[in-house]
Amino acid sequence: MLLRRIVLRETVCLRQLAEGNHSQEIRFGRFLNNSAVSVEEIIAGWSQETRSAVEGRHVLALQDTSEIKFATTPDSRRELGKIKKGNCFGLLLHPMLALDADTGSCLGLVGGRVWTRGSEELTPHAERPLNEKESRRWVETAEAAKLVLSRAARVTAIADREGDFFIMWARLPDRRFDLLSRVMHDHALIDGSKLRRAVETVAFCDTQTIDLRERADRPARQATVCLRFGEATIRRPQNLREVSLPDGVRLSWVEIVEPAAPDGVEPLHWLLLTTHWLSSPADAWQIVAWYKQRWMIEQFFRVMKNQGFKIEDSQLHLAARLEKLVAIAAKAAAIVLQLVQARSGGDHQPASLTFTAAEIDTLAALESRFKGTTKLQSNPHSKASLAWAAWIIAKLGGWNGYASAKPPGPITFFNGLKYFRAVADGWALRDMYMP
Repeated sequence: MLLRRIVLRETVCLRQLAEGNHSQEIRFGRFLNNSAVSVEEIIAGWSQETRSAVEGRHVLALQDTSEIKFATTPDSRRELGKIKKGNCFGLLLHPMLALDADTGSCLGLVGGRVWTRGSEELTPHAERPLNEKESRRWVETAEAAKLVLSRAARVTAIADREGDFFIMWARLPDRRFDLLSRVMHDHALIDGSKLRRAVETVAFCDTQTIDLRERADRPARQATVCLRFGEATIRRPQNLREVSLPDGVRLSWVEIVEPAAPDGVEPLHWLLLTTHWLSSPADAWQIVAWYKQRWMIEQFFRVMKNQGFKIEDSQLHLAARLEKLVAIAAKAAAIVLQLVQARSGGDHQPASLTFTAAEIDTLAALESRFKGTTKLQSNPHSKASLAWAAWIIAKLGGWNGYASAKPPGPITFFNGLKYFRAVADGWALRDMYMP
């Protein structure tokens, strides 16, 4: 019930989620404070629907970390650890999100971690084994994903630069589980050279104009980029403590460079490593296209924060309760992403993935308000499908429905869900109080 209300009420405020029922608010609070309910158990429930949704698909498994800042005072740190630079305290959220590699559709959460840092002094990073480092989250999340995604035809796990370290490349890949990451380290190679120097010796072989999605630090734009690709064997780091890993790992690399960016814009430059074998420029462009899908996990974090649940505004006092709330809100954010994407009708998911039977009846009643005089202005999707429900929610949120209009995004859906929640409550009261 708590998860569903977070989705439909676009808030994590327990008072609002309780809908004016004080005893319900107390029950929600007790649930989050219950030591028998662990964050790990909540996270285990993230993948309940995902396991079947990925069956037979090539899955892009995106993972990344977001720092979630909460307001604190010198006298009340809320048992939170330090994050970011400066005097900031909060939690860290590291989810893995599954997408269909062909359509880009969000298939749900796979797994991950929620935690807060301690205050103890740590041994220098290079002197600690992996199981004592925060970076173990990349390996552990990917290893756990293999079981959750076992029904997928193939998996490509995608990470940004933090996920580029030797243990990932050496331990995780298998015949149906590939890796793709942007390069952070100028890896030493088996032949004694360095990765970036080896890349520079290869000529560019193709040019394309690609679309770049809007991000928090830049608007959407197009970039004309040059591409080159090749192979290299990265060498095991000399100070690596983990035994039983090979001396080197053979990987493919892809580099794209924007030679003439617009004035005032930082040129695009990606150097990517992958375990996929590449034989042509078309293969290399496919790697670029898959890496571009990493944008979806950034959208997920925006839904969690400023464009959705505003999780950082929560007034829950202690870290243990905040960790559970963040874990529940993460599942809700994935559902909202599915609703945003469902409007196009690309994946045929049922509305029951998000809505109860009574709420689906309410949606059917609301649909009559938006039936246009032409086919183009009517709901084009099968009744009781998630796409059908998303069309109605988007209209409630202010979307005009024209093909020329910008597709509805998270804010439009949040506005529509908020309106729908009020209507659904009134519709339920009809059955309770009408004679």
